[in-house]
Formats: sequence, structure tokens, C-alpha cells
Amino acid sequence: MRRISDNNLLNYYIKKHNIENLFDKEILNYAKLHFYEKEEYILEAEAKLEYYYLLVEGKIKVFYPFENGNSMLLKFYRDFNTIGDLELLKDIPILCNINAVEDTYLLAIPSDILRKEYFDNTKLLHHLIDSLSEKLYATINNISYNFVYPLINRLSSYLVEHITDKNYIILNSSYLEIAQFLGTTYRHLNRTLKEMESKSIIKCEDKRIYILDVERLKELSKNIYIKPL
Repeated sequence: MRRISDNNLLNYYIKKHNIENLFDKEILNYAKLHFYEKEEYILEAEAKLEYYYLLVEGKIKVFYPFENGNSMLLKFYRDFNTIGDLELLKDIPILCNINAVEDTYLLAIPSDILRKEYFDNTKLLHHLIDSLSEKLYATINNISYNFVYPLINRLSSYLVEHITDKNYIILNSSYLEIAQFLGTTYRHLNRTLKEMESKSIIKCEDKRIYILDVERLKELSKNIYIKPL
């Protein structure tokens, strides 16, 4: 991790993500900019939360470690998001491992200062409630969907979330990452993509997926969309 002493860049991210609407100026006076290189750990489970983080550029991976050494991928986050909401509120050790999938910038605010001096701050509390509510909704939605529906429906839902006004989607995540996110294996994902190609729903060319039948894809998605990586 590198601390970036560039107030212009810090202010750029604050304005870009309208962070001044989330925190009072007194809190933002404590904010610093941290940079993590690709594959570098940001937080490790069981450690003390030193900073409340706001992801302002890059991509991170969140996974839950088990005692037997295995881990479960929970989520990928890209661009603006928050890290450490629950740990900050409950004052508990970090629950999950988080690392940078690509070079990542984080706005860091010391957690001890937030707890000791600003836990009666209405704007901060509203922000934490909103952030936790959104994460809870997305987690319940995605996990429930993964259990109930076959992969072809989950994958269709994931692709629908990426549709723009173009006739193709450029994936920002690897197929292995997408497989983990959808709760399946790389081989099963590959078979399902080929099945959808054989039905002329999509056409895959490396990281670009052409949508050949939008209506069929939306029908397969069941209108219950998996939140994207």
C-alpha cells in the first residue's frame, strides 16, 4: 500500500463521487488517499479495522475464509463503494479478506476517529445505513437466485445487467471470476455459453459477447437480475 500525497487527486475523487454529500467537511479533513497494486491485500480477516475505506477507482474482490483453509467468493466491487461498514458499526474484527483485482485507489478515513468523534453525526449514520441496506439487498438477491435457478438463467441475468445500446457486451471480469460469482465452475460456465451460442442467443468472441436474441435472453433471465461484478 502507498499513501498518495496529492490533494488535487484526492479532491478530484471527492468531487467525482459526490463524497461531500455523504460526509461533513470535518470528517473529510481526515481523509487520505491510499493506492493498492493489483493482487495486493487490502484487508485481512480477523485484523483490526484501521480505516473506513471508500473505493474511488479500481476493482476489488471480497471473499470469506473458512477454518479449513477454503474460501468463498462473495462479491466483486468496481468504482465507488464502501469497505468496512459492518466492522465500523459493530467495532469487530474484519470479517472478510479483500484484495485488489487491479490497481486501486481508496479514500481512507481512520475508523477510530469516526467511532469516537462522529458516531452521533446524522449524515454519517444515514450513509452507513444506506450502504449496508444496498449490500444486504444485493447479497440476498444474488444468493437466493444462485440457489433457485439453473446456471443458464443466472448467466442470462448477469448478461442482461450488462446490456447497453450496443449489440454486444465487453466483459470486465475473467470467465473464471464470473464462474465463481455465479456459484459454478469454469467448465460448467463454458458449456452453458456454448449451449446459448448453439441456440443463437449469443455469440462469444473472447471478452466480447454479441447479443443475437435480446428477447430470448431477457426471457431466460426471469426478470430477476444478478447484480454485476
